[in-house]
Amino acid sequence: MIDVMEQGDIAVVEMHHGKANALDVAFCDALTLRFQRLRETSSRAVVLTGQGKMFSAGVDLPQMVEAGVPYIREFLPALHRLYDTIFNFPKPVVAAINGHAIAGGCILACCADHRLMAQDGGRMGVTEILVGVPFPPLAFEVMRSVTAPQYLAEAILTGATVAPDEAVARGWVNALVPREDILSRAVAAAEKLAAVSPAAFAMGKRQLRQPATERLAASGAALDAEVTEIWIDIL
Repeated sequence: MIDVMEQGDIAVVEMHHGKANALDVAFCDALTLRFQRLRETSSRAVVLTGQGKMFSAGVDLPQMVEAGVPYIREFLPALHRLYDTIFNFPKPVVAAINGHAIAGGCILACCADHRLMAQDGGRMGVTEILVGVPFPPLAFEVMRSVTAPQYLAEAILTGATVAPDEAVARGWVNALVPREDILSRAVAAAEKLAAVSPAAFAMGKRQLRQPATERLAASGAALDAEVTEIWIDIL
């Protein structure tokens, strides 16, 4: 499901969950646990990537529909824990977006501090509205934190996916690289971020996340409850 390899001081986390790295409870919990353990290791930064031409296709909707309401009530908190763990991870996180990053997979990539995408990496975008579900509050805050302001409403309200160059314009990707170089370039980017003071990096990251943290503290619980009921209604 998940492979972790060490390249010097950098931990490379490679997702291997079916063909699409679809997000389900088991996968969210496993990835969350991996990152929690990496907090305690000597690794100075983390690279997150997928395999082949798929980073992640997002939520496993067929499983959700089949499993029903109890599963949704279990899944949404698991998804929140995953995003929270990576978005607020104290060490640098670089996403090496090797392929399609759709819906929850796009959000997962955007939890990282720096994002590289293969030049032929496929499509990227948040398509939640197209299947009738709203963004969980933390997922929305992740997208708000990275999306260029002039594109935020379009991204959230149309569900459009875009090619890699447009993903750069929207702020979802920092740079495009040849597919064969994506892992080495991601490790190099992680090494650069890891070269600064770990304490200063962690504090700077907390300060960057502070507006999102404060909004979630003020209204996150109420919004989560409302979002859950709308997700349940699509069954």
